[in-house]
Amino acid sequence: MDLNIENKVALVAASSRGLGKAIALQLSKEGAKVAICARNGERLFKAREEIARELGGTVKAYVTDVTKEDQVKNMVKAIASDLGPVDILVNNAGGPPPGFVDDFTPENYREAVELNLLSTIRMCYEVIPSMKKRGWGRIVNVTSVSAKQPIPNLILSNTARAGVLGFAKSLSEQLAPFGITVNSVCPGYTRTERVEELALAFAEKGTGTTKDFYAAIEQNVPMGRMGKPEELAHTVAFLASEGAAYITGTAIQVDGGFIKGLY
Repeated sequence: MDLNIENKVALVAASSRGLGKAIALQLSKEGAKVAICARNGERLFKAREEIARELGGTVKAYVTDVTKEDQVKNMVKAIASDLGPVDILVNNAGGPPPGFVDDFTPENYREAVELNLLSTIRMCYEVIPSMKKRGWGRIVNVTSVSAKQPIPNLILSNTARAGVLGFAKSLSEQLAPFGITVNSVCPGYTRTERVEELALAFAEKGTGTTKDFYAAIEQNVPMGRMGKPEELAHTVAFLASEGAAYITGTAIQVDGGFIKGLY
């Protein structure tokens, strides 16, 4: 299927590895000019080389902390100069630490909101004006199933990521007249580098083997397996496409059936 995003400029946050990297790779496969960003420069430039080498497309890397307003502003300006104004924005960020209510202070909630909610808002504010002028834009937020079905030991993520869905829904209504869509995806348990690290840490503690770690997760997924990063990436690429022009304000879970609710 031709997604009709060839030469569109796509900015993918937190894309040095994991879901962000998979999304950047898929958008590059579809012919978009891709800007990737992350805080870890070494890992970021390695990802840029891997994507460019595999596909031969236009990929630029920008070392950026999306929780810092000045860094976000400077990055978006640099992208406009290097590639053109952003057409497709994929908001993404790592999750806050796991834990329960007694494990955290109000300051920890502020940090979680900065990481997941305010970073999304900042990025949107920087790209929306040019999208409005051109009458076209795609904004896709990568959140988590915890935004729809809270996970017991992820109280920080449950709180901050649900806020992203509220912001995105409100924003979608206000930007629809300008030809800009705003959607969110809620990935379930996906086998990324981060999850593999957690599995190794689980085994090192003597709690069980890495196989036990994955089995404990997979038993709660109707499909009986974890997701693949590229499966989420395909969903994001479609939402960024011309064919998804009439889809806005949605929050789509990509979770193998993990979420039990109707909505």
